[in-house]
Amino acid sequence: MRLLGRLLVIALLIGALGTAGWYFTRPQPIPVVLYTVDRGRVESTVSNTRVGTVKACRRAYLAPMAAGQVARLPVKEGDRVLPGTVLLEIWNEDLAAQVALAQAETITAQERAKEACTSAAGAQREAARLQRLVKDRMVSVDNADVAETQAEAKRAACDAATASIRTAAAQTEVARAALDRTMVRAPFAGTIAEVNAELGGYVTPSPPGIPTLPAIDLLDVSCLYVSAPIDEVDAPQIRVGMPACVSLDAFSGKRCNGTVRRVAPYVLDTEKQARTVEIEVELNDPDDLAELLPGYSADIEVLLDAHDDVLRVPTEAVLDGDRVFVYDAATGTLVARALERGIANWSYTEVISGLAAGDRIVVSVGRAGVEAGAMVTPEEAPADRAPP
Repeated sequence: MRLLGRLLVIALLIGALGTAGWYFTRPQPIPVVLYTVDRGRVESTVSNTRVGTVKACRRAYLAPMAAGQVARLPVKEGDRVLPGTVLLEIWNEDLAAQVALAQAETITAQERAKEACTSAAGAQREAARLQRLVKDRMVSVDNADVAETQAEAKRAACDAATASIRTAAAQTEVARAALDRTMVRAPFAGTIAEVNAELGGYVTPSPPGIPTLPAIDLLDVSCLYVSAPIDEVDAPQIRVGMPACVSLDAFSGKRCNGTVRRVAPYVLDTEKQARTVEIEVELNDPDDLAELLPGYSADIEVLLDAHDDVLRVPTEAVLDGDRVFVYDAATGTLVARALERGIANWSYTEVISGLAAGDRIVVSVGRAGVEAGAMVTPEEAPADRAPP
């Protein structure tokens, strides 16, 4: 009996040791983040490959067409100006004098034409009177012919004097055009962004092929757009008028009232970089334009398609081969399941088949040991994963 008792004790000890060994050496459950499959909106979008830039719809780099000394500079940076406003004027007193001279010559030509045409009218009347007297044989035919010739000559002098008025007026326009070349006027309403001239300083136009700072940089900030490069693979899907969102490093949130206003008709081939197509997205909502400045860095996201109230899962949970890991609550293990995908973006992927609402899938698929059949322990999903 004592021997049997000892054997029983030994067997119990061996069993306890085996159980303890299994307990302490068994695989530990892997903590994973789960997501409950739900319904919602899924959008298909494309984004820029490199950072874009906010630009003004109208921007003019202005400089005088002629070189000279700045005689008038009535604007400063930040001023709002209307179309036609003189922004800069170089010394032009000689040209102004030429305009005045041409105007005076026009007046003189007008007076000479008036004199010549008055004399021609009188000669015409005299010739007509003599013709009547010839019929009454009171004046010789020779005298009447002389009067008629003189009347025709004075008519020609009147016509020449009238033509000289047009010549003088054209000379006035030439002088005025030369004067206008010394002035820089605003081509549109806008804001003075930069002034690179000083009163009394000397300015010149930019020589061909040699970029220089403009005398005046004029911006129309009432209309802004973002220009950004899109990969050549994605560009064929984009059309003018498509809705788009704009994100800026300087501000939080997205501005989603933009539309594609231009798709470049060529591909940029920049050395050591992917080939891209330049896309322009215009911001239409005044609230979206608030506080924006040309030059801000920005990203664009063009909406290609959207499906509402569809099954969706986080895109990061979808593995190669269109598989996801589904959590089996009964066994505490993961089961690989194939799904059929619809449209997708960086955040969500549409599920056409393979899953049902309420299924719980693994989001943290990159953790070590996450595979089909693995024992797992669910974690709470992060707050930013809550469906919008």
